[in-house]
Amino acid sequence: MILEIKEIADVKIFFEQLLEEESLNFHPDEDFKNYINVKTRLPSYSSKEANLRNCLLESCFELCQSENVDIYEFGVTKLFSKLN
Repeated sequence: MILEIKEIADVKIFFEQLLEEESLNFHPDEDFKNYINVKTRLPSYSSKEANLRNCLLESCFELCQSENVDIYEFGVTKLFSKLN
């Protein structure tokens, strides 16, 4: 898991990790504390894991805003590429 978001390439890595490695049905507006594992019906993340991902996502929002990148368009592109 990436631990710091410093550049747009890091946003891409983070989104790919969520979608590919963690198989998460990810949306940038969703708190990571709300994700539930479909098979176990238990939280997908511990409180510590969710907090880390929420902090990383907040950094993604801040960076995308400062770089004039639409985080939603960026995320949708990543999601659609996974579905194809």
